[in-house]
Amino acid sequence: MLEKIIDEKNIEAVRTLLEKSEKCVILTHSRPDGDAMGSSLALAGFLKARGKDVSVVVPNEFPPFLAWLSGIDNVTIYEKTPASADEILKAADLFFCLDFNALSRIDAAGNVVAELSTKRVLIDHHLAPEPTFDISISHPEACSTSELVFRLFWQMGAADEVTKEMAECIYAGIMTDTGNFAYASGRKDIYFIVAELISKGIDKDLIYRRVFYNYSFGRMRLIGYMMYKKLQYFPKRNAALLTLTYEEAQNFNCNKGDTEGLVNMPLQIKGVRFTCFFREETPGKINVSLRSVDDFPCNKVAEMFFNGGGHKNASGGEVRGPMGKAVKIFKQVLEEYSDELTK
Repeated sequence: MLEKIIDEKNIEAVRTLLEKSEKCVILTHSRPDGDAMGSSLALAGFLKARGKDVSVVVPNEFPPFLAWLSGIDNVTIYEKTPASADEILKAADLFFCLDFNALSRIDAAGNVVAELSTKRVLIDHHLAPEPTFDISISHPEACSTSELVFRLFWQMGAADEVTKEMAECIYAGIMTDTGNFAYASGRKDIYFIVAELISKGIDKDLIYRRVFYNYSFGRMRLIGYMMYKKLQYFPKRNAALLTLTYEEAQNFNCNKGDTEGLVNMPLQIKGVRFTCFFREETPGKINVSLRSVDDFPCNKVAEMFFNGGGHKNASGGEVRGPMGKAVKIFKQVLEEYSDELTK
């Protein structure tokens, strides 16, 4: 059986809000990943089956390798249609905030949500959620928000209502947020949930191929370039760094999602415990991805140096300025955490 980690008061509070609501909007974070989209679409399917008018609003484009997820064609992308997205937000009588812990993580949509008195339900596994949510289902020990969405269904006594399509979304979220079960996946409950999802008829091997064998030709060329030309190895600090400028990305015709997973690759080097990937999204704006193994705290590094956050072994942030500035900060991190990296 699955341990009930969500407070029963929160379960009942969600149940009460659902009884009173008609128009639900599900929100997730900027640059949505597999967990963000998987958890959101699974919850959307669940609410629609219960007769709710449901919209999923994301700040910007999701990676194309997630385009097969059920319900994704109906997602509203705020960046593309801000006026219609605002109308959806203002008409809502209940918000579900998935896979983020602060309204700033949903960009411009956060400003609109902050001005509305609409009830907000948080379902998230990041540390330190801000106190702006009416119900906070926050469990940093969970491997993913998708895990928490399944747990919500389970504790509501509604696991039987999970369809194959919803199960595929949940599995994709769990799989991607654990690096295909390479980290944050040691608890037995995760595999109980996976077994339940398989019982719904999902093909987990097909899901893996849809996500990880679904990239562009340009990505393969980019990987070769990054590993040969751009990988910096710091053996005395058991660390590695990748950098990609905006111009370089344009030269390889990078599509959305083509850099997904690159930050994990240097962890395959024997002894490397910490990797960083700087990707210049637009000139002067650098996205930061951090990964680690064992107990090295990526989330603390993200908070201290990169105005970000996340999980212990997978975090992110950003740097405003040239690539040289970002690299200089990375080297400061190596000095600051020298003992932890080399122990």
